[in-house]
Amino acid sequence: MRRAWSATALALVFAAGVYALPAQAVPAPATTDRITTPEAVFGARPGSDYFLADYSTITKWLKTVAGESSRMKLISIGETAEGREQYMAVVSSPENLAKLDHYKDISKKLALAKGLTDEEARALAKEGKPIVWIDAGLHATEVVNAQTHPQIIYEMLTGNDPETLRLLGDDIVLFPFANPDGLELVADWYMRPADKLERRTDTIPVLYQKYVGHDNNRDSYMSNMPETTNMNRASYREWFPQIIYNEHQTGPVGTVVFIPPFRDYPNFNYDPLVINQTDALAYQMHGRLIAEGKPGSTMRSGAPYSTWFNGSVRTAGYFHNALGILTEIIGSPTPMEIPLVPDNQLAREDLIAPVAPQKWHFQQSIDYIKSLDRAVMDWASRNSETLLYNRYVMGRDQIRKGSEDSWVITPKRITALKEAAKALPKPEDNGQFRGAQVVDSKLYDTVLHDPDARAPRAFLIPADRQHDMPTTIRFLNALIKLGVEVQRADQPFTFGGKTYPAGSFVVRSDQAFRPHVLDMFEPQDHPQDFAYPGGPPVKPYDVTGYNLSYQMNVTFDRVLDDFPQQFPAVPDVLAPPPGHVVGTGGQGFIVSHATNNSFILSNRLLKAKQPVFWLKAPVTVAGQTLAPGALWIPASAEARRIVEASVGPLGIDAYAAPKPQGDTIAIKPMRIGLVDVYGGSMASGWTRWIFEQFEFPYTKVFPQELDKGGLDKKYDVIVFQSDVLGREGRVRRQPEAADIPAEYRPMLGGITKEKTYPQIAAFAKAGGTVITVGDAGSLGEALGLPVTDPLTKTDKNGKRVPLPSTEFYIPGSILRAKFDVTDPLAYGMPETADIFFYNSPVFTVTGPDAKRVAWFDSETPLRSGWAWGQKALKGTTAIVDASLGKGHVFLLGPEVTSRSQPFSTFKLLFNGIYYGPATAD
Repeated sequence: MRRAWSATALALVFAAGVYALPAQAVPAPATTDRITTPEAVFGARPGSDYFLADYSTITKWLKTVAGESSRMKLISIGETAEGREQYMAVVSSPENLAKLDHYKDISKKLALAKGLTDEEARALAKEGKPIVWIDAGLHATEVVNAQTHPQIIYEMLTGNDPETLRLLGDDIVLFPFANPDGLELVADWYMRPADKLERRTDTIPVLYQKYVGHDNNRDSYMSNMPETTNMNRASYREWFPQIIYNEHQTGPVGTVVFIPPFRDYPNFNYDPLVINQTDALAYQMHGRLIAEGKPGSTMRSGAPYSTWFNGSVRTAGYFHNALGILTEIIGSPTPMEIPLVPDNQLAREDLIAPVAPQKWHFQQSIDYIKSLDRAVMDWASRNSETLLYNRYVMGRDQIRKGSEDSWVITPKRITALKEAAKALPKPEDNGQFRGAQVVDSKLYDTVLHDPDARAPRAFLIPADRQHDMPTTIRFLNALIKLGVEVQRADQPFTFGGKTYPAGSFVVRSDQAFRPHVLDMFEPQDHPQDFAYPGGPPVKPYDVTGYNLSYQMNVTFDRVLDDFPQQFPAVPDVLAPPPGHVVGTGGQGFIVSHATNNSFILSNRLLKAKQPVFWLKAPVTVAGQTLAPGALWIPASAEARRIVEASVGPLGIDAYAAPKPQGDTIAIKPMRIGLVDVYGGSMASGWTRWIFEQFEFPYTKVFPQELDKGGLDKKYDVIVFQSDVLGREGRVRRQPEAADIPAEYRPMLGGITKEKTYPQIAAFAKAGGTVITVGDAGSLGEALGLPVTDPLTKTDKNGKRVPLPSTEFYIPGSILRAKFDVTDPLAYGMPETADIFFYNSPVFTVTGPDAKRVAWFDSETPLRSGWAWGQKALKGTTAIVDASLGKGHVFLLGPEVTSRSQPFSTFKLLFNGIYYGPATAD
């Protein structure tokens, strides 16, 4: 049974041993500033039913009041994907705003905890001010929070009541707009119909972030999107807020709002004080709502949210010793109903104040959020020194753990402990154990603190052993963008019997953000979490295994003992080490297929109508042997110009050489169709971003165009991403054509077996290439390919049905697969590689027109995450190279482009784009 902590108990634990007495509060002075109201600019009051203000209008108001108020500064934290300025309002007293740099510096020193004594940290905590981050609008159709920002900001700029003056005096509050592009899109779309009863936010035609939509809250540790990078820079490199409050909707049915505490499981890497403080703050938020007569807040079991995954705005904070608050509230500018849910009318620990069913107006939700905003500011104010000092304590303790022997206890270690206990006598029980399963305490040192299971003190990344150095640089840049210190060796060095060249990198664990370092390098070990013994798995809120070191195939050495050598820290994001043209003369250039950036070079050459070939056999140049697939670029003045201009910035080497002997594959410019759907496919959106990064031209293709046929006249390759056929039973609502502008009507419709599949088959049979990723692999059997689904069994009626989740369940994990690197689809891959698997399709090849390119050869392919029943994968095929008529169908079962993170498997998609058309009959 899981025991709920009371607010009092949490507060006592939070304060124990690290409490600093608060300094005498100095409230802000009353203001006489004349501040323009939001409605004077918006033309309506924010929060009114049937009204949304767009980002342009809100920005106009923010700029106006920034010039009127002594309590606010307006700062751009960078540009968005569509080129808008991403603004953040900084609100505090005039005195605090005049010393912003000073308070930012204190916040930085306490967060990094480097070189401070406890006494110095206490003095800084006493002098400093809490910096509180409250963002809004990340998911733009979740409209409550971005519309709340103008109201709460206006109240803070104009209020002269005692609480507001105290909050302004004690706190520095950051109000960033998390998704300006989406706010503009959704508000304008909603306000489009003249009839207010026809206004909706759920029928927008495109993703509410240019590329990734809702997945903008899955990008935090990768920092691919510009808005993510802007917020990460503000949070972990400039402002270092102690509290990150990430506002969302919608609340669980029959309630008003979800507020932490969260359900299990916590991530095992971050400091326990993070969750302790987060829960203490969360109870204060619940308490404020109840005290103000605002019922309906739920926690823990009331919603599926957890703290395991590192990729969202508030969870990334945990790995940086910052409190992370998520709220999910109901609400819409179109009035709604709170339905009657019987189970939510009986008070329980996780829903102590039920809310009555009722009609619900937009302003009611905004009033709740304003109360929660104030609760967060109030808690920071009342616990200022403790909050600041504890940020230092967590950083200090992480630095200490990173500089000495330390252990991260995960489920595998507990399993090892229980197994070891079986060989020892059970401790004598005279009744004092009260049914607890007690084992010999000596095992704590011998098993849980096994020297071989220590957490690394550093990670060494050798410059001369990377499969794809530019991708390794992207990995390091992801760390740097989130405030991790990366050192670069300015001279060769030797450690642990290995020699590392100058230019190698060191990421030390003795830094405050050690939890993030461990979480990006080390595999995740998710608990086996089931509803009950023998029951179904408890679905995690997001993926369970995601460490970037595996997804990006970074070669590194784990250092378990002291690593005394210090090297210069990298000051900012890195460029790849410059590539070179090696040698002179020759009839052309040879370039390795192993680097993703080689595809950029290929695309530039093909765009300039220069020939490019793949060598089918290995080739030796400049003393090294390149695997099959190396590029052969015949020399010409234009080819030489492109090669010489490109290799340096791309970080790849081109070897001047005579024309190699042996067979080649001539690749050519491709007409790529990327399938999308009305409202936008996130997986296709990520692919658009990847294509643009690697300079692949593409055209979006919608179901209506697929159904018309004649696809071979317009496209050479059609790519179906994992969610375009629908996923997990989700149905996307589409509007009537007459209700939307003409430019969006061609996007309507869906992919069907009756109309679409025959046209896809005709395209392939005419010589086209079809590529499916992830769940879209179901097209394989539907198109008549000789493949079947091996993860099935016969039910009582003799029908083949998928294995139930009680027998097979892999909810987003990293697995190890084998590759046939002589198949052009796998050129550039290592023979054994990590792939990202999200309950993905696998195949049994049943005929000569298909062959396996990647497969599972082990009963334990799990590398990171959670894989229940993984032995069922042994012998199954992950990637299929199939022929259909004159063309090809490539089934990429794993999520080879998932959220633009597994850079090491991007080339499987890239290869398919070139290889299929190059070898079509």
